[in-house]
Formats: sequence, C-alpha cells, structure tokens
Amino acid sequence: MAQAEIGIIGGSGLYSMPGFTNVHEERVETPFGDPSDPFVLGELEGRKVAFLARHGRGHRILPSELNFRANIYAFKKIGVDRILSASAVGSLKEEHKPTDFVVPDQFIDRTFHRVSTFFGDGIVGHVAFGDPVCATVAKAAAKACSTVGVVGKFGGTYVCMEGPQFSTRAESNLYRSWGADVIGMTNLQEAKLAREAEICYATIAMVTDYDCWREGHDSVTVEEIVAVLHQNAENAAKVVKAAVAALPAARTCACASAARFAVLTQPDAIPDAAKQKLKLLFGKYFDW
Repeated sequence: MAQAEIGIIGGSGLYSMPGFTNVHEERVETPFGDPSDPFVLGELEGRKVAFLARHGRGHRILPSELNFRANIYAFKKIGVDRILSASAVGSLKEEHKPTDFVVPDQFIDRTFHRVSTFFGDGIVGHVAFGDPVCATVAKAAAKACSTVGVVGKFGGTYVCMEGPQFSTRAESNLYRSWGADVIGMTNLQEAKLAREAEICYATIAMVTDYDCWREGHDSVTVEEIVAVLHQNAENAAKVVKAAVAALPAARTCACASAARFAVLTQPDAIPDAAKQKLKLLFGKYFDW
C-alpha cells in the first residue's frame, strides 16, 4: 500500500487538491468500515500527501453520518502523521468576515449522535485534550495564510454542532456569550480521534457567512454563499500548499506520544478482538 506523510481533509467546497503530481487513488480498508471516499495520493511541494474528501465527492455524506473512525484510522494506516483539515464555518463574531480563515485552537462539543473514540469494546483509555490541536501544524497554517495573502487568524474557539440544521438564534447568541468564534459540524471528532491515533491535527475554518445571530443574515442568498464557498476553496488550496511546504520534516510535539499512557485496562483483560483492531494504534506500547 502506498504511503504518505501529510493528510489533507477537504470540507464543503474543497473536493480535490490542485497541484498534486504523481497522482493515484487508493481505497483503504479499516476495521471500522469504509472511509468517506478513496484517498487521492500524490506529491505536493515535494511531500507525500494523501487527500480525502470528507463528505465524499459529490457531497453525499451528512456530518452526522461521517465515519470519523474509519477516516482517521485509514490515514494512520497509510503512514500519515500530520493532518491539515479544511471546513466551512459560520462566524460568531463580527471580526470574522466571509472569506476570512480562522485556525482555531479550542473546541466546544455540541454533538450527541457520534462515536469519537477508538476505545471501547473491552479496552478503556483516556488521552489529554486540553490543547486539542497541534501547535506546529496550526501555526504553519496560519503563517501560510499570510504567505498567500489570505486573511487568516490564529487562535479561537470552534463550536462543533450536530446539524444538519443550522442553529436557532437563541443557540447562536448563547455561543456568542461563551466567546466562541466560529461554528461548524465536523472538526471535533477528527481532532479527538487524531489525538488518540497520535496524529498531529489542525484545521482551517473557512468563513462562509455570519451565523443567524447577525441582523440581516436571512437576506443572504444561497447564490452568495455558494460564491463564497468557491472563493474559499481556491484560497484553501493555496494555503494548504504553502502550509505543506512549511511543515518541518521531523515532529517534536507531544502528539507523537499522546497515547503512551492512555490504556488503563489490564493487558490480560483486553479481548483479543480489541487487540487485533487497535494494534496499529497502540500495539507499539504492548506485546500484542
């Protein structure tokens, strides 16, 4: 199976990655089912990269239907140790305007229908998540925005909601009262699973519009939002390319050993089926 070092997850509007060379597709099997789409593997800025369309090409998978475990496990299986994600979001602050990018460093979980851990089925584990994104990848993404001339801001809080409906006005104002910056439907589960899999993760939150808190929001047309989506996708491709080029070759962050002490279950109590399923992720710490 072909290998890659950097993974890219494309969100709404970003269904392919311009600039790839030596491109081929590969389906990756996982014990958690099928990922969202075949992976597109190739080279970008001299680095081996794997691209995955989060919602599948044609945008056919709801946020609540995404098989987050399969997606992250598959990245791990092909050797990826850093993931740069891109996703469309609504703005919760006046300062984050449509076409701006935000690189959040915190999350608030408002989902309730999703599996967001590899643990379970006889194996208990916990990883630290106080700082939920990799600072190295996040800062590379924020710097890349400046490099290519896109308005990008490092830091902020991403509210991850269930969807597929957007927020009520009461909810939107509640999140604003918490000081949150943007709202979306996908990134938190990716960040949690990437941490368990010891993969560095950061996201580029691409602002498409203001959430419903803002007066006059309902006058925004679908055509206007689609136009912003297209512009954001073009800018995201430029930012991702610059970020990939800027990432250092070696990892020195704590992400690489995040699960070293995670497993609490006694080794002789872990079912063989769980060991087999999770050997790729945690086997290096045990005699599995």
